[in-house]
Amino acid sequence: MRVNIEGLHNVLELAKQYQLKLFVPSTIGAFGPDSPRNPTPDITIQRPRTIYGVSKVHGELMGEYYHYKFGLDFRSLRFPGIISAETEPGGGTTDYAVQIFHDAIQTGQFTCYLRPDSRLPMMYIDDCIDSVIKYLDVPTEKLRLRTYNVNAMSFTPQELIEEVKKFVPDLKVTYNVDSRQEIADSWPEIFDDSGAKKDWGWKHKYDLPKMCEVMFTKLRQHYNK
Repeated sequence: MRVNIEGLHNVLELAKQYQLKLFVPSTIGAFGPDSPRNPTPDITIQRPRTIYGVSKVHGELMGEYYHYKFGLDFRSLRFPGIISAETEPGGGTTDYAVQIFHDAIQTGQFTCYLRPDSRLPMMYIDDCIDSVIKYLDVPTEKLRLRTYNVNAMSFTPQELIEEVKKFVPDLKVTYNVDSRQEIADSWPEIFDDSGAKKDWGWKHKYDLPKMCEVMFTKLRQHYNK
């Protein structure tokens, strides 16, 4: 809370004072169980039930307030689960989709804490970075919204496992569903990023097969396997 809420207040004031362009990342966690899940549009009911999600909605609304009240060039993107070979999985709700690559290469065994049919939006890190660069380059007067959804793919653990097994055919998978399932069940299944595509030309480059290929290439080099 101190970082995402109190820290944001300080940054907003500084950005206003020095007339800075301010980018604040948001998340699929900004939505909750009352939100439409398939698809989830840019503007809809949110009402998340985690403090992380609540702080992100607060950030989105405070940024919009500073934009309309003080003319601050505030911008935010709601990201799906981000997949990267450079960062270790941290145990978050979408991090199973990173952990599986490490486990497949190291042990050939993977335990998933979500149900096999739990669909969530995901994005490879290079698309995440590209979306920010492209978004920040757009003239402010051309933006219809201050916060947009961005997405690349949506898949279930089962669909990811099937793709991973093309690289590790003997991968053994078990399921041990825990409390993160409740969070996943309240998040979007399909992220509608048609607004970003229409307003500033967003287009992802990595789909599930291409993302898996890159992840295995990088992690096999990392583990010398």
